Amino acid sequence: MTRRDAGFTLIELLVTVVILGLIMLPLGNAIIGVLHNYNATSDRLALSHDAQISAAYFGRDVAAVGLHDYPANGAPLKASVQVNAQYNTGGQTCGTAATPAALVRFLSDDWDNSGPQPVLGTDVVAYYLAGTQLHRLRCTGSATPASDVILAHYVTGTPKVTCVNPVVCDGASVPEQVNLTFTVSKSPTDSYQLTLTGQRRQTDVSTQPSP
Repeated sequence: MTRRDAGFTLIELLVTVVILGLIMLPLGNAIIGVLHNYNATSDRLALSHDAQISAAYFGRDVAAVGLHDYPANGAPLKASVQVNAQYNTGGQTCGTAATPAALVRFLSDDWDNSGPQPVLGTDVVAYYLAGTQLHRLRCTGSATPASDVILAHYVTGTPKVTCVNPVVCDGASVPEQVNLTFTVSKSPTDSYQLTLTGQRRQTDVSTQPSP
């Protein structure tokens, strides 16, 4: 019987195992690193998606904000932003007593032109936090919500609402800019602060017919 027929010796087998171990150790670390990077990238993509959706909705809602005082000369704007608001703050009801308090609510005119005469109602958009999820609740001329959309899923801490010109958000003068700042995180080590910003487009003079 030749040496080839005898197979591996114990020493050759041990050497092979050692060599394989030397190869597999860095390879295993590389695989773990790739998986870690993949998870981190996936988390960032999820947070980025939430940020884009939230920014789009918020910018549009602030642009539309503005209730008009039609009996007054020139139909000037009146208080249209509510901070830390209940579902029925100011007599504008959207939702029920079970609806969480809103971080901010935006009010605007809602005209129903389906009949012979236009009928004026109020459009309410409320941003509220449920657990770690940022919601956008909307009522269109009715107290019954027309939609309730989750915009961000991984909110930590308490979001902050700020306004510009004037800095008082819920006064008689409607601010020109509204910001909503909050932190999102999918892991203890990665957290990101987001600031949603919107510019008001409504003016004191309405083009809608008086009801």
